[in-house]
Amino acid sequence: MPDTSPVTDRDVFVTRAFDAPVATVWKFFTEPELLSQWFGPDGFDAPVDLIEIELKVGGQWNLTMREIATGATFPILGTITQLVPNEYLEISADSETGSGELKDLGLRITFHDHGDKTRVTLHQGEFSDEQKKETAVGWEMSWVKMDRILANA
Repeated sequence: MPDTSPVTDRDVFVTRAFDAPVATVWKFFTEPELLSQWFGPDGFDAPVDLIEIELKVGGQWNLTMREIATGATFPILGTITQLVPNEYLEISADSETGSGELKDLGLRITFHDHGDKTRVTLHQGEFSDEQKKETAVGWEMSWVKMDRILANA
């Protein structure tokens, strides 16, 4: 079930290859113990006890990012709207950010199986210009963390 929604200039649209099979990368987005290890830009974490995932359409995909230096928290409360295991995950979420509240934010993640590697395509939005930049940087920093974890696995 590929993402067919149009990409606008208010969306984040990024793709990245990971050096792991698709089933492994899928788990990094859907299992709280793995998600907590990499989610969040530098200086933030996502404590596993603040992550709840019900892996089904209509299920919750909730987490709270925490700024390590201050302890400030930023909840992301999502509902899974579409799901094809190891292929596609779509979430509608509300979140608190340092630059304001976001409502009905779409997060669409497509997993492309390339054998020992997986390409992830992420489409998220809509954002203000500032939020778009922060979000794109946050995903990049998070994915660098995931690369490190996978390299040491």
